[in-house]
Formats: sequence, structure tokens, C-alpha cells
Amino acid sequence: MSPQEILQLTRRDFLVNAARGVGGLAFASLLRADGLLASTATRNTQHVSSLPPHSPRPPHFAPRARQCIFLFMEGGVSQIDLFDPKPKLNQLNGQKMPESLTKNVRFAFLQRDTAVLLGSPHKFRRYGQSGIEVSELLPNIGGCADDIGFVRSMHTEAFNHHPGELLMYTGSQMLGRPSAGAWLAYALGSPSQDLPAYVVLTAGRAPSGGNTMFGSGFLPSKHAGVLFRNQGEPVLDLENPSGISAEARHYGLDALRDLNQMRQKVVGDPEIASRIASYELAARMQVAAPELTDLSGESPATLEAYGVNRDAGGMRTQRGGGPEAFQTFSRSCLLARRMIERGVRFVSIHHASWDHHNDLDNDLTFNCRVTDQPVGALLKDLKQRGLLDTTLVVWASEFGRTPLGENRPSFTSVTGRDHHPFAFTTWMAGGGVRGGQVYGETDELGWGIASEPVHVNDFHATILRLFGLDHERLTYRFQGRDFRLTDVAGRVVEKLIG
Repeated sequence: MSPQEILQLTRRDFLVNAARGVGGLAFASLLRADGLLASTATRNTQHVSSLPPHSPRPPHFAPRARQCIFLFMEGGVSQIDLFDPKPKLNQLNGQKMPESLTKNVRFAFLQRDTAVLLGSPHKFRRYGQSGIEVSELLPNIGGCADDIGFVRSMHTEAFNHHPGELLMYTGSQMLGRPSAGAWLAYALGSPSQDLPAYVVLTAGRAPSGGNTMFGSGFLPSKHAGVLFRNQGEPVLDLENPSGISAEARHYGLDALRDLNQMRQKVVGDPEIASRIASYELAARMQVAAPELTDLSGESPATLEAYGVNRDAGGMRTQRGGGPEAFQTFSRSCLLARRMIERGVRFVSIHHASWDHHNDLDNDLTFNCRVTDQPVGALLKDLKQRGLLDTTLVVWASEFGRTPLGENRPSFTSVTGRDHHPFAFTTWMAGGGVRGGQVYGETDELGWGIASEPVHVNDFHATILRLFGLDHERLTYRFQGRDFRLTDVAGRVVEKLIG
């Protein structure tokens, strides 16, 4: 309303308009008091948008974790063979499972009527003062058991790979949702101004779902995971094109920034601001990324501990990548530590594939040898450097494997397990996690959960709590609805927090 219009108001008009304003304030106050109207402090969307791109942002309350290394073992890790020993299953090897357990159960490939129980040939050992049992295939991870909180009662409703991976990464089986790394980057920003807040490293086979697990969804695109390569240029198109000098590219990028800023003023599209921020970050990464991926400054003892120069020792597998996976995964774990040191908020190491429908013994042994040494070295290295207290390390997969052997018609023998969403194991270490404990329990066959079930949404809620974030308050308004990582579910597993 203009000053002239205000002067022309009658006393009645003034009183009516003032009453509306005061009444509206009073009504909003009553709604807020009843918890029906969110205050500006309850939504990250209020304080995130007003801060410079990538700058650190305050959590809801004091955090235990500040950075995360997310180890994703794509394909469905066999919990029965690695983390959840079942002596009774071994005793009943080759026998039928009670029909009451499999009735109306949907399998990916397994033939229910003729399937029999398949025990594990791998022995378990007790590790650390906690005495937690871990497979002999993972002696280095087992050696860190006192720092790890194992969750043996995970469950999910997704029984195929891509939906399961989406659920574990994004909290939803639907495409287009932001990943956990993007949510943390959005909520907390980045301690580093020279590297992305969210970085993705891969080893083994290419991810079956591609980049759908690492995206920003409806969040601003600057929060998406940036894929770092294992060889050559760390990030595609980061170096200056051949024949273009640094000065020429600098002028070109400046002109592009000016044009984007002009367009931003006209249309107000937040994605243009994200694009500008990404170009500016890319310019800074030209210096930071090559230094990050140069391991020549690491000591020989460190390189040996991670196994950076090891080989497959003659082992071969249908899955898990070729012999090069040994060095690639080792290098990724060491790079993850270096990224944490340089302020990267979230590092995802994605290794595929653990989809052992057959040749379980050989392929599982191969994958364990790929991952066990570098993951154990990573945990010990972070702890020795004083970084484990504030760095959350997560080991996850989209689901587990059945205690029944897979007997699809095309197989000449039963040597593997089918997908199993009803009970599987994940673990966390560092970042405020109470180590040396096992949370949850499965039944004597490893088929279902006997106590303390944990859904993927609960797992995410617990991760956010460790970062000082309330999963119900971390929301983003999109198409008229407030979305969150845990969707409309999720509870914090308090016993996992130290």
C-alpha cells in the first residue's frame, strides 16, 4: 500500500485492517503453541537458503559426527556368512524349512517348494574385549569390533536391487529423491570451500542403478554427489581443454558467471545460483583435486596397511570386479580418509557386486579380501589420527541373503543364496556410535527378526541424530509437501549412540 493510499484510509478501514493483522498474529501464535505451525527454527529450509553456497551451517543440536564415510556393498551381503552366526542352521543343513515361514513369501529366483536350508562353511571368531562374533573372512574388520555397533535386525520391504539401493541411499524406493549425502550437504554445508561436500568413489562393477543413488533429487543440484574417477583426471572436464590457456578459460568462466547472474535476476531460478556455485567450486577444485588424489606423500607403511599396491593373488570371480578391484578399493579407502581431513562432508564408497546367487564361497571370499584389509586400515587410521570420534563410518547393503540355498532351474547345483529383505546386518563405527555391541537379534535360522527390528528409515534417523539433526525437522518443501529423508516414518535407535 502506498503512502497516498494510507492517507486516504477512513478510520473504519484502518481499524478493520489493523484488527486483521493483530488477529492473524494471534492466530499464528495459538497454532504454534499447539505445535500446528512450525517456527522458523524448526525447518532447515529457513536458514539454509539465506547462507552462501557450501558454507557450514549449524545443526539442530550438538552433533557427535561431523563427517561420514558410507561404505555401500551393492548386491546384498550374506549376513549369515559374515556377521550373524547360526549354528542351528548348520545343524539343519539340507533340510526343509517350515512351510509356515515361507508361505506367501515372494522370492526373486528361489523355487520355494524344493528349496532346502544352506548352512555356512565359514567359521566365526570372537574379537576384542566385547567378544563379538565375526566371520574369519573379515579378520581386520573383526579386529575393530570394539569400535563397531552391529545391527543384526535390519529389515526392508525392497527385495530387488535397484529399489533396495534407492531405499538405503535415499529413504524411498522411488526415483528422484535426494540421497542421504545430499541431505547432509544441504543441512550442514561443507567445511571445505575447495572440494565438494559430497563425493562418490566406486570399485568393482558399475553401480546397477547408476547415479540415481547419489543425486540431489528436488534439492538444489549443488548438493548432488560428485563422482571422482579412480584413474586419470580426478573429475571429468576439470582440467583446461587442450589449446586453451588458464587465462582464456578464466575470462570465459567469468563471462559465463556474469550471464548467469543476469539471468538469475530476471527469472529467480535457484538452479542458476547452483550452477554459478558449481562453476566457482570447479575452478577451486582445479588446484585441490589433483593434490588430494596424489598419494606420493603417504608413507610406505600407510600404503601397505591399506593395500594400495596389492593384487588379487590369482583369485578370480564372476562378481566384485576384476583383479583391479583390490587396488581400486584400497585407494578409495585411503582417499576417503584424505577427503575427511580436507573437510569433505560425506564420502560414499560403492563396491559391486555381492549378489551371490551362486559360487557363494569363492565370490564371497574374493569380495571379503577386496574390502577387509582397507576397511580395517581405514578404521584404525582414523582412530590413530583422532578423526574417528567425529567421523561416522557406515557399512550397508540393500538387503541380505536367504538361509535357503538358491535352486533356480538353470542351476546344476545349489551354491548360493537368494535376496532376503526380512533380516540382514549393517554396522556403524565412530562418530558418536557406542561400539562393541550387537543390536537386535534374528531367529535361530536367520530367517526373521527375533527382537529389536530396525527399518532403513530408523537407520537414517539415527545417522541424522548423530549429526545433530532431528529427522522430523529436516524438511524441504517440494510441490506443496514437506519431504524428509525418513519420509513419514523413522525412529532413532538410542542404544547405538554412545
